[in-house]
Amino acid sequence: MTADHTAATAVTAVPAAPQATTAPRPAPPPPRRRNPAPLLFLLPFFVPFVLFTLVPVGYAFYQSLLRTERTGGTFGRKTTVFAGFGQYAEVLGDPEFLGSAGRVLLFGLVQIPVMLLLALVLALLLDSTVACLKRFFRIAYFVPYGIPGVIAALMWAFLYDPRLSPIVELLDRAGAQPDFLGSSMILWSIGNIVTWTYTGYNMLIIYAALQAVPADIYEAARMDGASEAKIAWRIKVPILRPALILTGVFSIIGTLQLFTEPQVLRSISTSVTSTYTPNLAAYSLASSNNYHEAAAMSVTLALATFVLSFGFLKLTGRKAES
Repeated sequence: MTADHTAATAVTAVPAAPQATTAPRPAPPPPRRRNPAPLLFLLPFFVPFVLFTLVPVGYAFYQSLLRTERTGGTFGRKTTVFAGFGQYAEVLGDPEFLGSAGRVLLFGLVQIPVMLLLALVLALLLDSTVACLKRFFRIAYFVPYGIPGVIAALMWAFLYDPRLSPIVELLDRAGAQPDFLGSSMILWSIGNIVTWTYTGYNMLIIYAALQAVPADIYEAARMDGASEAKIAWRIKVPILRPALILTGVFSIIGTLQLFTEPQVLRSISTSVTSTYTPNLAAYSLASSNNYHEAAAMSVTLALATFVLSFGFLKLTGRKAES
């Protein structure tokens, strides 16, 4: 057998490489059907939110773009015309509205930290191991919030009135002679009413956040020799950050809506004018049938509330990340 014949036989004996075949593509999964149950559960919130929040705000914005004009002199016919953003220019250029806004901002800068600090201290005291009668004090701290705002303001108005108040009489005998209804103290008298009313409400939110913390964390800290004061400052307060942010947002919204307390005190004090707060100024405009400017003022106040609340959330969120 020759060498060429041997090489040819070896070549023919090598099996041919199998041809590459493409695998069939898997069939696409069937489209997932969305479960409508979550939407149904959200309807009890969204329906009232749309009907009683979004629709009124939208209608107020529409009214703020209009203006009522009188044609033919003083006794002419009233007509409603489109004014664009002219009402907003008048509101932002009104010195009384700007003064009321500055007054409310000053009020919030002082009253909100004081109220939240008191709420935090009360919640920490209730959560301490040495606290007694916790259920009684929880109810006692929360009772002022359960009293209607008008009733609470009337009660404090009685205590502020120098002709009726036993507290003012006792202070006068001691030589203090405070004027709670005077122009220099009326804003802080209102702040006292708001603090008395809402401290217990905020305390309950903070206290509920404390109850969600496992007790093992506190036990481990005590075994390491930490005192109750250190546990409160080093462990409880950082854990309460979300609750404090939530109560802070609620307090900012409530401060910008300040209305009931100055409206009640206005009947016994000349220091409270019809434009003492932005909400009271909008109410006074609407009472005098100036609905369009009142709507513009209300929308401006709503935007300011959104900006301040959102800004507070962003600021606290950045501090938490840093």
